[in-house]
Amino acid sequence: MRYAAILLCALPLCAAETFLIQNVTVHPVTSAEIANASVYVENGKIADIGVKLAKPKNVRVIEGKGLHLFPGMINSATEVGLTEISAVRETSDTTELGTFNPHLRAVIAVNPGSEHIPVVRASGLTAVMTVPQGGMIAGQAALMHTDGWTWEDMAVKQSAAMHLKFPTIGGGGGRGGGGRRGDAAPSFTEAKRTHEKEMKELADFFEQARRYQKGHDKQDLKFEAMLPVLEGKLPVMVSVAKEREILEAIQFATKQKIKIVLAGIRQPGKAVAEIKAKNIPVILGKTLALPLQEDDEYDAPATLPAELFRAGVKFAFATFDIEFVRNLPFEAANAVAYGLPYAEALKAVTINPAEIWGVGDQIGSIEKGKLADLILTDGDPLEAKTQIKQMFIAGKQVDLESKHYKLYQKYLNRP
Repeated sequence: MRYAAILLCALPLCAAETFLIQNVTVHPVTSAEIANASVYVENGKIADIGVKLAKPKNVRVIEGKGLHLFPGMINSATEVGLTEISAVRETSDTTELGTFNPHLRAVIAVNPGSEHIPVVRASGLTAVMTVPQGGMIAGQAALMHTDGWTWEDMAVKQSAAMHLKFPTIGGGGGRGGGGRRGDAAPSFTEAKRTHEKEMKELADFFEQARRYQKGHDKQDLKFEAMLPVLEGKLPVMVSVAKEREILEAIQFATKQKIKIVLAGIRQPGKAVAEIKAKNIPVILGKTLALPLQEDDEYDAPATLPAELFRAGVKFAFATFDIEFVRNLPFEAANAVAYGLPYAEALKAVTINPAEIWGVGDQIGSIEKGKLADLILTDGDPLEAKTQIKQMFIAGKQVDLESKHYKLYQKYLNRP
């Protein structure tokens, strides 16, 4: 029994701390800020918030005078943990062979020792959505904490969404898209024929899954993985960019009676009204980016968040990559410069993604009963000059040192 107790205390749950952060400006996100307040964290969860909290006996006190307390930020689409160096194939585990891979789970491929994870933490991100790629149905995306010894420790929600790369006419195109250099672009007739073929394959796969749902003699892992989707328990993250494909994706989701989240939209056009009418959440990409096409407005990526806000669409920000995951707060900040209210930008990297991925009762804001995913800063976390002084993930204080910081120190102190 003695050895069993020692083993239990080695588990991640024992790492959760009990402490009091005092004299800090608290930014709950879901309500007004509270000046000179205290936050009491007990066993990894927020137990109390107030201006005059009594200091419990034998509890560590963190002085927050002049500092600000925010909920940790969430990047809603990344490749964190799945790839290390994109140019080195052996370090990348984002893509599998096959068109339909709903049974593949990104969570079990996450590398907790990735050098990218500490870099992400240093920017104030306590959680990321890790999304598989490849094929049409790429697999199940996972919402992960940015700290943990194993993927089990890190998982906030092991299966948060099914990733569907929706068929499009022509596929890609625009700035940074298209085929290989020198390839002749297919005619519209050819592209349309390919699109119709892919749409039929997708519809047939859903039909096979529904037949499996009604009854089967032999278990099939692919169709088993589709059951939560068909039952409306697991949302489908649908990657689409332009108005035509957005409307087609909504029509497909309505016909199949599935819940969807639109990801990576760039040119929604008149589809915005339909998105709002169906109350479909949206995951937006980078605002610090070039327009999708040469004749688009130069500031189209930066003004899109404000457009969706005015239309009443719930959205969150993401970077959809591994290289620039850490820039998430600056992508949100850029949208503020182009008309998005600051409070909405902050929600789009905290409570909005938490609610979109079904964990709004656990993370995303500073409220009683939620996990203590917190960042203690010397200013606005969306500002580049702001320093993250301390970070807590599920009540555990985590290391903010990264490879970038080590290199900074190395060359700062060179002879």
